[in-house]
Amino acid sequence: QSQGNREGTEPCRHPERLFWTSIGVLQGIQMLSVQPDTKPKGCAGCNRKIKDRYLLKALDKYWHEDCLKCACCDCRLGEVGSTLYTKANLILCRRDYLRLFGVTGNCAACSKLIPAFEMVMRAKENVYHLDCFACQLCNQRFCVGDKFFLKNNMILCQTDYEEGLIKEGYAPQVR
Repeated sequence: QSQGNREGTEPCRHPERLFWTSIGVLQGIQMLSVQPDTKPKGCAGCNRKIKDRYLLKALDKYWHEDCLKCACCDCRLGEVGSTLYTKANLILCRRDYLRLFGVTGNCAACSKLIPAFEMVMRAKENVYHLDCFACQLCNQRFCVGDKFFLKNNMILCQTDYEEGLIKEGYAPQVR
């Protein structure tokens, strides 16, 4: 019976990322300018001195931009964001971390599997595929600012919610 305000939940603009996952460590990546008057630092990836204009600092170590890569997809982590994930002695990008260690769950509307890295919508403790987040009576999709209602764990648009209350003999609450 609780009412939700849909602010920030339009599927094409503000979906959440599902983040059911086992514990791993999220680390920050800093890009630093190499000062010409400092002793060159050693790269944690290749063990050579860093003589480039920039270097990366991550995991309390220094790296060439080309050497700090995801162990799975080989993407340059300094280019894909300011974070990396470590688990099981692997350095990973977010997508590969979730693919390898994320836990999947089921959509509250269709009960089908939601992969750990997929964009989702949430309403209280329920998680939905983007396409499943619609009124479960009339299939109306919601837009930013629309109200939705949860009644008996069903997502309802305002019209269907109010019609249900009238049928049950209750007047809808006006806010």
